[in-house]
Amino acid sequence: MSTDPLVVFTPSGKRGHFPVGTPVLTAARQLGVDLDSVCGGRGICSKCQITPSYGEFPKHGVTAQDGALSEWNSVEQRYDDIRGLTKGRRLGCQATVQGDIVIDVPAESQVHRQVVRKAASTRAMVMDPATRALYVEVAEPDMHTPTGDLERLASALKDQWDVENVRAGLSVLRKLQPVLRKGKWAATVTLHKGHQDGETRILDIAPGFDETPLYGLAIDLGSTTIAAHLTDLRSGEVAASSGIMNPQIRFGEDLMSRVSYAMMNPGGDQEMTEAVRTAINALIGTLTAEAEVTPEQIMEAVFVCNPVMHHLLLGIDPVELGQAPFALATSKSLSLDAKDLDLTAMNDAARVFILPCIAGHVGADAAAVALSEDPASQTDLTLIVDVGTNAEILLGNTTQVLACSSPTGPAFEGAQISSGQRAAPGAIERIEIDTLTKEPRFQVIGSDLWSTDAGFDAAIATTGVTGICGSGIIEAVAEMRMAGLLDAKGLIGSPEQTGTPRCIPDGRTHSYVIYDGTADGGPLVTVTQGDIRAIQLAKSALYAGARLLMDEMETDTVDRVVLAGAFGAHISPKHAMVLGMIPDVELDKVTSAGNAAGTGARMALCSVAARASIEKTVREITKVETAIEPKFQEHFVNANGIPHATDPFTILRGIAPLPDVSFNTGGGDDAGGGRRRRRRRS
Repeated sequence: MSTDPLVVFTPSGKRGHFPVGTPVLTAARQLGVDLDSVCGGRGICSKCQITPSYGEFPKHGVTAQDGALSEWNSVEQRYDDIRGLTKGRRLGCQATVQGDIVIDVPAESQVHRQVVRKAASTRAMVMDPATRALYVEVAEPDMHTPTGDLERLASALKDQWDVENVRAGLSVLRKLQPVLRKGKWAATVTLHKGHQDGETRILDIAPGFDETPLYGLAIDLGSTTIAAHLTDLRSGEVAASSGIMNPQIRFGEDLMSRVSYAMMNPGGDQEMTEAVRTAINALIGTLTAEAEVTPEQIMEAVFVCNPVMHHLLLGIDPVELGQAPFALATSKSLSLDAKDLDLTAMNDAARVFILPCIAGHVGADAAAVALSEDPASQTDLTLIVDVGTNAEILLGNTTQVLACSSPTGPAFEGAQISSGQRAAPGAIERIEIDTLTKEPRFQVIGSDLWSTDAGFDAAIATTGVTGICGSGIIEAVAEMRMAGLLDAKGLIGSPEQTGTPRCIPDGRTHSYVIYDGTADGGPLVTVTQGDIRAIQLAKSALYAGARLLMDEMETDTVDRVVLAGAFGAHISPKHAMVLGMIPDVELDKVTSAGNAAGTGARMALCSVAARASIEKTVREITKVETAIEPKFQEHFVNANGIPHATDPFTILRGIAPLPDVSFNTGGGDDAGGGRRRRRRRS
């Protein structure tokens, strides 16, 4: 066992032992970590910026002490003096390894940057925003009627626009008098109307008639990615959309890992809060630059997020969410000043609205999906699945709506997969396997060509094939099952059993080779037995959650399935069903809702009525807690089969080949092959 320090890179999860004094950039290159550098390690280009993390990291088996990296040096100081380094950042070419350390590679330091596939839908918005601008003409002051300018402005708003209960903060009062006089007693007032208290705030005031557009942000704060849509508050049109990785990944890929980090590291919750707020400000900066909008024009933001993200955004320690009874600090919606959340990339007076949470493990993101998809209005029994690191599941119709969350983990995002990576150019995202020859063909992000098409190599010359992302690994496992390379228990066959040399020995199990680029210095992309097991665990948790809701409804079938989130748009219904992610249903009854949580956030941004509607809807949704349901484990074990150990999947078998093969020659019944291996060793 090596005594050299252990270095773990996030978000890739790649790790290795390196001698003391090894530059971080060198370690990254040797591990194949996606860390940029243009200047050859001279400390000039700053492309190799990294963020070290210190403390206890049980998930990685690392305790990172102060001094795990070398001291800040003169090259870093020179760069910081000239261009400035973000607090906590180091230059990977200058910092050297001195002890065990966890190192995050931020998005801007990655050559192959994340493609956050949560684009805004084209749905038309009902426009009744909480924030709007109104032109008013105010009576001039009169010696005989001694009222203040604010009171006369309020009177004008009531008379001309029927706006009552107006209040203004000190920032507005400071500019009120000069603005009214400059505008010759006419002004454009930016107002914010609360949907609960009926109070109207004056957020800003400009002289005369001001047509400067106002914007709001709809932000989907996920465990892995943060997606935001900059929206015109007059038209509802999306001016720009963008997304970034959630920097909290370095503290733990899944929610419970982050709760554990907060428990084990004093001040860990504040670290995570600061990290995510800084990232949101940077994301807002990207959007304003793209849309050529000033920060002062952004007057409101609406957030949807799961409960742990909800608490960490607000600066609330999430410790109670890590243990029964999973109590939220509050489940109600929140209306706050943006400055309370340190959101400095917006107007100083901007407001923030956070949708209500449904329960301790079912958050505002699920509420947003309910707002967007409205299962309570459906006569068909509809299952809505928002797939992510933590899946939100809704099942309902006009009779009742149920909700639960299921801890699927990061495998669907490409993490914990041997050749896995985030969705970035060069990642395999689609795959087909010929059932006769067992040969694969695939597509990578950045090109529409298949690997068997003429011109494929030229089309991907700049990116190459770098690995496989979440949608790719899901399709790969389903295709392997349909091609007879994988049996119903999830075991990969040998070359003799499958009839293809692409099934190669891998220890005591086998792996399937999708792409071998080693001859040209590229990667060997395989699906290993460990990968199959990771996907089985993730999809079993998802299906078990859906089955629990179906049990509550006393049904074994559903009428429709809606796939929400980035997966909904990038996975075919057939592959999802072959894998056993969703119940058996006619394929034309499986639809994609795109980023439904983001759509719900936009609806709430554009409509006060939508906010009132979701408050009412959330109170009527019945929460099912998977953590304490006795049948969850039974459903989980049965769902380990591909597609399922006991459910017949009759409709699926009529449209997709599921060869009746079995590769467990050792006689064990473990889907991952673990029991068979232990017996051989004995």
